[in-house]
Amino acid sequence: MAKVKTTFFCQNCGAQSARWIGKCPSCSEWNTYVEEVIQSAETSGAWRQGMKAEKIAVPQLISEIPVGDEERIRIPDKELERVLGGGIVPGSLILLAGEPGIGKSTLLLQVALQLKEGKVLYVSGEESGQQIRLRAERLGMKKTSTFVLAETSAENIFRHISEMNPALVIIDSIQTLNTSRIESSPGSVSQIRESAAQFQRYAKESGVPVILVGHITKDGTVAGPKVLEHMVDTVLQFEGDRHHVYRILRASKNRFGSTAELGIYEMQGAGLREVSNPSEVLISEHDESLSGTAIAAMMEGVRPMLIETQALVSSAVYGTPQRSATGFDLRRLSMLLAVLEKRCGFRLGAKDVFLNIAGGIKVEDPAIDLAVVCAILSSGEDKPVHSKTCFAAEVGLSGEIRPVSRVDQRIAEAAKLGFKQIFISKYNMKSIGKERTHDIKIVPVLKIEEVFDALFV
Repeated sequence: MAKVKTTFFCQNCGAQSARWIGKCPSCSEWNTYVEEVIQSAETSGAWRQGMKAEKIAVPQLISEIPVGDEERIRIPDKELERVLGGGIVPGSLILLAGEPGIGKSTLLLQVALQLKEGKVLYVSGEESGQQIRLRAERLGMKKTSTFVLAETSAENIFRHISEMNPALVIIDSIQTLNTSRIESSPGSVSQIRESAAQFQRYAKESGVPVILVGHITKDGTVAGPKVLEHMVDTVLQFEGDRHHVYRILRASKNRFGSTAELGIYEMQGAGLREVSNPSEVLISEHDESLSGTAIAAMMEGVRPMLIETQALVSSAVYGTPQRSATGFDLRRLSMLLAVLEKRCGFRLGAKDVFLNIAGGIKVEDPAIDLAVVCAILSSGEDKPVHSKTCFAAEVGLSGEIRPVSRVDQRIAEAAKLGFKQIFISKYNMKSIGKERTHDIKIVPVLKIEEVFDALFV
């Protein structure tokens, strides 16, 4: 009988050590090392029970390797298809991560129910078949070829896969699986790594794509070893606030497409609805002009959209002024307030400033700076910005209006939604195409004072 092998793993980052140590040298976390059994004599060689024999790879000259002409698997969900780069690549391994309750299982069950080509095996280690059936009926289940398997043993899952030969496999979630080769508990670093490695080998050898659902930690990173993200071909992040209806799907890694694309969904009672034009839903409709609001033409990856920024400036009644930002970097807000105070002479040091990005999404594009500044000035002066005016420019530390990228796309998006004028940096004028077909007035500016005079004087 072979000796049982054990080692210590960091439960935060997956680092390995031969002995227990208090502080992880990789992630600097304390008391995260746990001893795990990594191999036993009885199960050391049975990772693919019921599968065909493993092929032996041979070296090939790179110029003689045949180029496959396999087409991507088209899916009805256009938002997910865009983020993946045009569909699911055969033999790819995809990891979808997100907070609990954000809609990961709902999204993948919708994809499984809508897929018309071939069988889909939906493996759930968290829910029973009855629970999944109830959700499918809520999503409007029609005639489908989706099979549900409530199982957590990797060996049993592969036995069913070999019998039915599915066109797509969905694992919900990788943290609930366990393999008999590893004796540690499900969700441990070694179990996640070994289970993911088995599905990686299956996907590459069979050409069947596999989608893994992953949990995240309290820091927002994918739970388990960091090697999990290296093993997969695509890492998708499903983001959003559970108290808001909008969800954002973005790729942080994609071997078969761009990581600049993103998809937007709206959570409804009947499932997730694709939002093809996010600008229309992220801008509030007002019957009358209100002070403290400004529209920014921003970019999320390569996708232009218009978003509403809301600001409230009031006198500080508790002595120390409050600074609060929702969906926007608080440090950047402090910097913009300092620029307005120092460079432009606006007295905001004794004022409370509250900033909110409408729709509950987080914005990192610096082109929203000018809209934030104008919303603050509008609230401070109690004068509304015209509802058909939008902004696309960055604000520098000296108060200058700096240029932004892809200004043509921002202008075109604003014109498509019926805006009459857009404020941009004067330095962006040389990058604008001369043959413009959209009807919108472009206002080039160099300083914040010029914007203030054009809007409020």
